[in-house]
Amino acid sequence: MMIHKRNKKESRVASLSGSHPLSQDLQPIELPSPALDRNKSIVKALQQRKTIREISERKLSLQVLSNLLWAANGVNRKKGPFGIPGRTAASASNSQEIDLYVALQEGVYLYDALYHTLIPVFAGDLRTMAIGHGQADFVAKAPVQLIYIVDVHKLSNTSGYQEPGLQDPEIQKSYYYIDTGLIAGNVYLYAASQGLASWFHNCNKSGLAAKLTLRADQRVLFGHTVGYPLKK
Repeated sequence: MMIHKRNKKESRVASLSGSHPLSQDLQPIELPSPALDRNKSIVKALQQRKTIREISERKLSLQVLSNLLWAANGVNRKKGPFGIPGRTAASASNSQEIDLYVALQEGVYLYDALYHTLIPVFAGDLRTMAIGHGQADFVAKAPVQLIYIVDVHKLSNTSGYQEPGLQDPEIQKSYYYIDTGLIAGNVYLYAASQGLASWFHNCNKSGLAAKLTLRADQRVLFGHTVGYPLKK
C-alpha cells in the first residue's frame, strides 16, 4: 500500500483550513506571483489616497487580487526581525498576529502569506456580514471584502522579543489595533495607485465569529471593501 506523504505546503493548508464542513466544498486558490508596477510613485499614491464608498460589482482579476493581498501584508523578505519572514506591514515583535480573511462571492478564504495562497474556510457568501448592519445595501455585491482578525495567541507567544506588555490585555489591544491600521494603510495606498476604491469600516463581528467558528483567542476587528469605483 502506498502512503502519500504531505509536503509542507499541503500540511499547512490542511492545518489552516476552517473546521466548518462547508469549507470542503472549496479548493485553495494559488495566487499568481505579485506583478508590481515599480513606476508607480508612493507620493502620487499618497496624493490620491481616499475613501470611496460607491463600489461596483465588477470582479477583480486574480492578478489584481494577488497584488492587493501582497501589498496588504505579504512576505517581502525571507528573513525579517528575529529570523521570521518579514511582511509588508509591521507587527509587534514581528508576531504577525493579524490574519487577513478574504470574503468573495463563493466563500471566505484565509490569506496564507507564506505560500501566497488563499485557503478556504467557509463556503458561502458572507460579504454582507463583512460590511455590517445598516451599511450593506450599496456595496453588498462589491467583489472583495477583507476581514481583519487578530489571533491573540500569536501575539502573546511570538517568536520575537517577549516584552512583558505582550501578556497584558490592554497593551495587546493597543498593538493589534495599530497593526491592523498598518495593513489597512497598505491597502489604501495600493488601491490609490491602481485606481481602485477602498473603504475601511466596521463589520458584524459576532456574526462572522460564529460563521467562521473562531477560537476564543481570535477576534474579528474590522472589514475593508475593495473594488472598482462605481461609474456615475
